[in-house]
Amino acid sequence: MKLVNTSVKRPVGVIMIVLAIIALGIVSVRNLTIDLFPKIELPVAVVATSYEDAAPQEIENLISKPIESSVSSVEGIETVQSQSQAGNSLVVMMFNNGVDLDQAMLDVREKIDQVKGMLPDGAGDPSVLRFSPDQMPVMWVGLTGDDPATLTQIADDQIVPYFERQSGVASVTVEGAKDREIQLILDQAKMQQYGVSAQTIMQSLNNSNQSASAGTVEKGNKDLQLRITGEFESINAIKQTIVQSETGATIHVDDVAKVKDTYNEASSATLVNGHPAIVLSIMKKTDANTVEVAENINKAMDEIEGEIPSAVNLKTIIDTSEFVKMSISSVVQNMIIGGIISVFILLLFLKSIRATIVIGLSIPIAIISTFALMYFTGETLNVLTLGGLALGLGMMVDSSIVILENIYSYRKNGYSLFDAATKGASELAPAVIASTTTTLVVFLPIIYVEGIASDLFTPLALAVSFSLIASLVVAVTLVPMLSSKLLSKAMEESGRRYWFDRFLGWVNDRYRGVLRWVLSHRKTTIGGTFLAIAASLALTPLIGAEFIPASDQGQMEISVEAPPGSKLEYTEKVVDQINAELEDYESVIETSYVSVGGGGFGMMGLGANQATFTMQLVPSTERSRTTKDIVQRIDDDVQQIPGAEITVSAVSGGMSTGEPVQIQLNGPEHEVLRELSSNVVDRISEVDGVYNPTSAAEEGVPQMTIEVNEEKAAMYGLNQQQIISQIQLQFTGQVATKYRENGHEMNVTMLFPEDERSTISDLQNMQIKSQTGAAIPLESVATFKQVEGPVKLLRENQQPQMNVTSDVVNRDLASVVEDIEAELDAMNLPEGYSYEIGGQAQDMAESFRDLSIALVFSIFLVYAVMAVQFENFLFPFIIMFSLPATVIGVMTGLYITDLPLSIPAFIGIIMLAGIVVNNSIVLVDYINILRRKGMDRYEAILAAGPSRMRPILMTTLTTILGMVPLALALGEGAEMQQPLAVTIIFGLGISSIFTLLLIPVVYTLFDDLTGKITRRKKRNK
Repeated sequence: MKLVNTSVKRPVGVIMIVLAIIALGIVSVRNLTIDLFPKIELPVAVVATSYEDAAPQEIENLISKPIESSVSSVEGIETVQSQSQAGNSLVVMMFNNGVDLDQAMLDVREKIDQVKGMLPDGAGDPSVLRFSPDQMPVMWVGLTGDDPATLTQIADDQIVPYFERQSGVASVTVEGAKDREIQLILDQAKMQQYGVSAQTIMQSLNNSNQSASAGTVEKGNKDLQLRITGEFESINAIKQTIVQSETGATIHVDDVAKVKDTYNEASSATLVNGHPAIVLSIMKKTDANTVEVAENINKAMDEIEGEIPSAVNLKTIIDTSEFVKMSISSVVQNMIIGGIISVFILLLFLKSIRATIVIGLSIPIAIISTFALMYFTGETLNVLTLGGLALGLGMMVDSSIVILENIYSYRKNGYSLFDAATKGASELAPAVIASTTTTLVVFLPIIYVEGIASDLFTPLALAVSFSLIASLVVAVTLVPMLSSKLLSKAMEESGRRYWFDRFLGWVNDRYRGVLRWVLSHRKTTIGGTFLAIAASLALTPLIGAEFIPASDQGQMEISVEAPPGSKLEYTEKVVDQINAELEDYESVIETSYVSVGGGGFGMMGLGANQATFTMQLVPSTERSRTTKDIVQRIDDDVQQIPGAEITVSAVSGGMSTGEPVQIQLNGPEHEVLRELSSNVVDRISEVDGVYNPTSAAEEGVPQMTIEVNEEKAAMYGLNQQQIISQIQLQFTGQVATKYRENGHEMNVTMLFPEDERSTISDLQNMQIKSQTGAAIPLESVATFKQVEGPVKLLRENQQPQMNVTSDVVNRDLASVVEDIEAELDAMNLPEGYSYEIGGQAQDMAESFRDLSIALVFSIFLVYAVMAVQFENFLFPFIIMFSLPATVIGVMTGLYITDLPLSIPAFIGIIMLAGIVVNNSIVLVDYINILRRKGMDRYEAILAAGPSRMRPILMTTLTTILGMVPLALALGEGAEMQQPLAVTIIFGLGISSIFTLLLIPVVYTLFDDLTGKITRRKKRNK
């Protein structure tokens, strides 16, 4: 080939190009974004709307349903789900894969703008968001000290603005802060004495707290702007606000109300390691580097600590970049170990340090070139792309090995260094290109697979492809050039490793004997192969299947749910009991963050009866138990705590795709779905492997329903809205105006005294003001009824829904789902009610289906490439018989290592389709070469097999042993690549054995069949 001759003739040019690539790669790797996983673009949009103090039924009817109806017509929507709970509505739209999300988001916003006018007064503006795993915080920082109010001020004034100025930080959210508020505690007796109402006071406050522009006035040759300033400048100004009574008398606000400069009533609490604290959650920008953002925040913490009071302590609670760094470090470590093993194998076979250097150089050059290509294609440096490089380490040297072997054979035959390099490389360059192409084409269908499987493994496929392309270029350019300069004394027969050649000779002799036996027992060989494949397939039920292996990130969560309606103080007592139980686990828990009744991490927030613990464990290398083991032990301990439902679970971080099992019950009535969901929980609790099954049908919230008698109200000149507003003012207060001080804005809230708004009798005895100023008891125009209302209402595609979710332990997901479906089918759901399995189980089924189609296309592409290479349809068909044997290796490997079939394992099977045929290509091609030279078929096979044993062993062992560190799952975050590595190791290993024995038998069978057909055609002529 001209490329080979040019590289050998112009070594300086090749070296300069290589150095330029290395420099470009080094610059690229410094600028690559580092993250744990590739960016996952979920086709999900969310509309969140608030409507304070509204019950779930009102939220569903007044907000969720109109929004659902409006957005359902957006093109590309697959499902629309809504969740309605007190004060909040959340509508989630899931789009079909392949939809242009940017355009879809514009369409959703347009629909929301059209429906805004239909929403009730007082409802907040709907927020339209694109959901992404990147929206999870990268760090949580705790601020502890004696005074929560001081901590809030320090956080708002100093820390949050400083953090948000750091590179890569999108926003900082404060939880547990104390919000300053000016409270006007109304005195009903004095209000009645002076003849003023709450509405009159509010109107007076608003009128006195205004600034406005009033045009301009001339002064000389200038125009002066007229601005009337009337905003409150002090708390005293609020007290002295003039209020006109109905009789015309003039009074001040502090005549009828007590003005307090205080903080709003706490609806939540946050604890760090058991102590009250303020927690800052840091979100990164979409294109920002997780590790870099965390480092910037850590530096900022060091810098700002000198500016805050010494009594205030700033401490990192959870830093997700730590696991990212440990995971990347472990993958790099595995790559280094794999590279050392591959180089050792090369040294063992080649018996020459110089020859090993020539081939070994292809590894770093291919890796560095891959970094450059990854940078220009926008890929990130994560455990999957680095894992792809680690998987491709052994394959990177395959092309170089084949080229070097042929150069060496020419050198042994007396050719000069230059001629041996040019002829040897040129002769096999087309075959090497074709062989690499068969490995590359299997990745083409993966790129076109949709969903999360594509998002995760397209970057891996690109990383492997880039490395193989780079190694191929090195093999046909750099290897011949270096061979012509360095291999003058390479691979001579004398030397300390001569013993290995003797060992290979012994292996060849044994192989030749076995090959004779299988050729004389062809039916037995074929039958034995089919039996082995059938036996391996019989292991499928024992192996099972799961979606994606969970990484032990050392994070866990405890969800606490007290009876609905429980006060914050009651929930805090339960939290204190859990903290007491956790004291036994101080050696494994690094930090613990508790949010009681706060925002949590969800969009809907938590109620006063709910709390969430988020705990970071010490690294897995510093503890003897896995996160799952610790989760189960803690769960056993906390279940004895009465008065709350407590659930302990492991946190899967950025790879979270929902609960392992999610049963979606659909039907026309919410009440029936609540009963069915309770029955489902009872039924599936008996299924082996089901852990912590929970229903979304929580206990009802106790409610006091007030039914206004409109006719009686009309007799007093009142309507329903006027009565509702007075009740809301009495029991929840009302923001009258805003007060600004030193750049801070706070609410001025009117409230009645606590002892006038806390009991049912307070409600019944409440006085309603009529239009004439008369006070009438509320019970004279309304009736009271105590009921239980739902906590939240779910809908999917405009139909009521209820979800039952469950974790899975000590068993594979597919087997658990199969047993759950059997239980659900036996329930005989009422007519009009149905169930669907969602969550990870649904994602797994869809991904397996898509990857199965990708596997079929990959096999076809491999055959097509070989047909082009051989210019023959029969020989590629013979070579393809090496593929069925991979089933034996894959199933045996997964069974031995106790790993279920998962998405990474499936990707490994697809990769095997392009890898295992390479050895068969080498063998069949050499048999044909010998036969063309006049050798008998039987003798050609007996000569070709042992002759090709050496390069087959070299390429197979470098590939397999280079993946051993990944297969052992050494280090943090290695669980993701383990099934992939195990699949390739066992699949390629077993397939190589069958290649050396089965392919010669298949070759003879098809050769005999071809001969019979040819002879029959001749006789017919």
